[in-house]
Amino acid sequence: MKQIALDIGLTPEPTLAGFLAGRNAEAVQHVRLWAESATRSPVPSYVWGPEGTGKTHLLRAARQALQSQGRVVGWLDTDTPLRTPFDERWDAVLLDDVHRYGPEHQHMAFNWFVNAVSPLHGKPRAVLAAGRLPPADLPVRDDLRTRLGWGHVFELHPLAEGDMRAVLRQSADARGVFLSDEVMGFVLGRFSRDLGSLMQLLDKLDRYALQTQRAITIPLIKSMLENE
Repeated sequence: MKQIALDIGLTPEPTLAGFLAGRNAEAVQHVRLWAESATRSPVPSYVWGPEGTGKTHLLRAARQALQSQGRVVGWLDTDTPLRTPFDERWDAVLLDDVHRYGPEHQHMAFNWFVNAVSPLHGKPRAVLAAGRLPPADLPVRDDLRTRLGWGHVFELHPLAEGDMRAVLRQSADARGVFLSDEVMGFVLGRFSRDLGSLMQLLDKLDRYALQTQRAITIPLIKSMLENE
């Protein structure tokens, strides 16, 4: 009989300390200072790069850092319910995957941005956004596009293979599972190397290993794929 895998604790929330910077040290340091500062500048920050460079991971890590300080954070992505109003209690606003926003999410993002940076009451809030393209190339309404490019803009670059191995090792250790060098070589040689896909694969492997009560090995990976 298979053991049923529970959702509790299998995917740890990303942290800034656990984000492997590689060639992105300047951007990661900026976000770390932004998240940890008691007096965040209202000047917006925007990070961009191709799929799999860790944009969502970085924003989620920033959100986690803010929430650990007791801050209330507004988070907007394509899964956020439409017409969600700006909340005056928010200390910061995070806008993820802005290149995927349709007209209504663009309207929400613009509303949140303006209310955060130029509030009618209270002090300005900080804004951190991320997308696949630089601000000037985003397929969004002009007033949102120009505002996203107002402040600090950083490009994120894909990690080298050595860094990818380090990320996999670190993420596996956080889940309490062991990945051998052989398994990591197999994964990097046969699956998408973008960071998001690798983290999803690691989640699936972790769950399948728990269900089958086996260690993560190459035969286990092949068995998981056959069962799918």
